[in-house]
Amino acid sequence: MIIKTEYITLGQLMKFAGLAHSGGDIKYLLQESEITVNGEEENRRGKKLYPGDIIKIDDQVITIKNDQ
Repeated sequence: MIIKTEYITLGQLMKFAGLAHSGGDIKYLLQESEITVNGEEENRRGKKLYPGDIIKIDDQVITIKNDQ
């Protein structure tokens, strides 16, 4: 996923990736899915993600890149 800002939060990423459509969806995913950021388990919707970070949500892998 390419971002134009310095960072994106985990909750925003879930919305932009089409995994969640509302705050309730995000909350459910955070509780019920296996989520890791750079190999570390994560469950905070406000976790800041930067270019180079690798996020795994269940079997889906997303790499954060900047637009430059």
